[in-house]
Parts: sequence; C-alpha cells; structure tokens
Amino acid sequence: MVHDAFLHRTVVITGAGGGIGAALVALFHARGARVIGCDRTLQALDDPKIYARQVFDLSRPAEAAQAAHALLAREGVPDVLVNNAGWSRADTLADLDMDALRREIDLNLTGVMSFTNPLAQAMAARAGGSIVFVSSVNAMAHFGNPAYAAAKAGINAYARALAVELGAAGVRANTVCPGTTRTPAWDHRIGARPEVLRRLTRLYPLGRVVDAAEVAQAVAFLASDLASGITGVALPVDAGLTAGCLPFIHDVMGE
Repeated sequence: MVHDAFLHRTVVITGAGGGIGAALVALFHARGARVIGCDRTLQALDDPKIYARQVFDLSRPAEAAQAAHALLAREGVPDVLVNNAGWSRADTLADLDMDALRREIDLNLTGVMSFTNPLAQAMAARAGGSIVFVSSVNAMAHFGNPAYAAAKAGINAYARALAVELGAAGVRANTVCPGTTRTPAWDHRIGARPEVLRRLTRLYPLGRVVDAAEVAQAVAFLASDLASGITGVALPVDAGLTAGCLPFIHDVMGE
C-alpha cells in the first residue's frame, strides 16, 4: 500500500529543514518511514517527525564524509538516502569568481558525493538500497547560475555512475530535477518584485511552478518499490519547462 510504502524502513534526508526538505520529511514519515534528518544546525531539524538527527556542513566535504560514517555507526545502513540539500545564489557568468565557484561545487557536488559514498558502499555490502538526488533543471538546460548548474550536472552523472556500478549489488540511484519550486525561499523575491511570479509562470507550459509536495511525491516514487526497475534516470518535475519554450511559440510564431 502507498500509505505505508516505507514502513519499518530508514530514510536519510539531507537539507531536511528546508522547504522541499520539510515536504520530504512529512511525506516519508506519513508513509511509515523512520526519518533521519540532516542539516547544518539542530534548530533546522526541530521537527517531531524526525526520528534522529545528523548535523554537518556539506560545504566541508571531509566533515560530510565523517558525518556519513558517524550515521552508519549509530543508526546502521539506511534503506533510502535522499540527497536534497543544496544552495545557489542568482548569478551569471559575469558574476562568477573562483570563491563562488569553489563554494557552490563543494556544497552541491563534492560534499554530496563525500556524504553519499560511504552510505552507498554500505548499501551495496548489504545488497540493497535506493538513493535519490534532488538535482535541478539547471543540470539539463541553462537558466543562469553556471556554477550551480555545473554541480547539478555532476550530480546527474554521479547518480548514473552509482546506478551502473552498484546495480548488481542491489543499489538503485536516480535524480529528480525540479524547476522553480514555490517554497518560502521565494517570499522575499516576490515581496521585492511582485511581477516576478507572473514573468516566471509564463515560461512554464502548465502555467504555474511546482510546489514542494510535488517534488517530494516524485522522490518518494523513485525511492519506493514501485520504481524497482528504474535506475540511472533524471526525472524533471518542472511543469513542462524542459519540454519546450512556450514564449517562443507565443512571441515568434504568433500563437
């Protein structure tokens, strides 16, 4: 049954205190999971639906690796790992400097790989596990944020590597690639520029952006036994953004 799809299973969720993270925690908890939340502070993990907590900073890859080993020693091998944590600033190539590049690659790629590797190897040794990365449409097409986009493209490639090399050991790895997601992180932008949401939704064939619950549903599907034959895929959850350019049809073809 879908409502108890993760009963008696341990699910590790990074970035559990954020907008998408909170939706992931709520959904997996509702479906019976024993949720282990990870974030940079304990305050971010102040949610009674979280069974256990692990605090670390993904921008410090060595610390992320240590956190993975500590989690394994304390909680055992998880059944599911959801790598949701990430961060970006709004920039273009003209804004990019080495410090920003290094920080975004460390946080969105190197730190994620450092945290994942010990857990993935432990899953393989146990002969089973599912890993889902929350990537981005920025990994599939360019929408600005070049360092973030490069890191997320690396995440998609890393997921494929895990899928291919650990598949025979029973480990599946997939990515979900959200488009713009309506979370509290957008409140300040909309408050400063109320027209931004109208301009944004014009780009999306569904006429809207997705919400955090929709992203969480896609993650849960790929993590579940319903997707037992799926590995190495990148699934856009983007209200149609990567399917095509709607403004091109309106503005150029005159539809």
